[in-house]
Amino acid sequence: MKTIFSGIQPSGTITLGNYIGAMNQFVELQDEYNCYFCIVDEHAITVPQDRLKLRHNIRSLAALYVASGIDPDKATLFIQSEVPAHAQAGWMMQCVAYIGELERMTQFKDKSAGKEAVSAGLLTYPPLMAADILLYSADLVPVGEDQKQHIELTRDLAERFNKKYNDIFTIPEARIPKIGARVMSLQDPIKKMSKSDPNQKAFISMLDEPKQIEKKIKSAVTDSEGIVKFDKEKKPGISNLLSIYSILTNRTVTEIEQEYAGKGYGDFKADVAQVVIEAIEPVQTKYHHLMESSELDDILDKGAEKANQVANKMLKKMENAMGLGRKRK
Repeated sequence: MKTIFSGIQPSGTITLGNYIGAMNQFVELQDEYNCYFCIVDEHAITVPQDRLKLRHNIRSLAALYVASGIDPDKATLFIQSEVPAHAQAGWMMQCVAYIGELERMTQFKDKSAGKEAVSAGLLTYPPLMAADILLYSADLVPVGEDQKQHIELTRDLAERFNKKYNDIFTIPEARIPKIGARVMSLQDPIKKMSKSDPNQKAFISMLDEPKQIEKKIKSAVTDSEGIVKFDKEKKPGISNLLSIYSILTNRTVTEIEQEYAGKGYGDFKADVAQVVIEAIEPVQTKYHHLMESSELDDILDKGAEKANQVANKMLKKMENAMGLGRKRK
């Protein structure tokens, strides 16, 4: 059975885009693959965080993973900082990486643009991401298009390590879903939906109330044509809503286009809102239960124990390959 690794930052309540592009598909993957789902809190601190909010967001994200359908008996769910091998292997991968290739990373350029000072971690977190993946011998890494560059760097670092030290790493591949891989902003549909967007109307939080969801989708930017048709270049707003509708109902875009032939955007948006509300409601119910119970801590304890066992074995191989530590006589 092949192995999948995926990590999400606990930098705020996840959006509908995270759910569609990642979590909703993880539920299917856990039946076919050996899955490791990681809450990457060490990545989150590459930018300033309020410690109390971060602690809440870590637990909240874990609850949303389980509430979305991740089964702890099928998949390993854990918190990155509770597995020390990640930080240790991350440093080792930094020593394999080159400054030039890190400075070329698109996300570093975007997040550092216009700022007088950024943390060193913002530059060097791609090697930590590589360590996250390589510690579990992941064959596949589910990512959106915007993360593809990081997987390519991970592959480069793994191949460089294998060639220079010892052939111990599996070379991972990106797994990019064809539909719903990149849910776009409701207000600027040429940009990815993001929980960090200052415009609250631009994204749907997985914990939004039904009225909030209706309001946000009704105010979503579309066009003046009035035809419900998928055309990513000319109609990015409507195409985005069609993708959301399609993935949440398991219906094809063509079927949905036919259903709304001759109907206006008002009817379409109202139905998209209802589809989203119905998809989110059971997740929210289970989420609130988990946040108030000890069940979540039991799941995370179990996940950390298993992740530590697997990660420590690979870490030892890395240390041996690089000549770190000592061997007893």
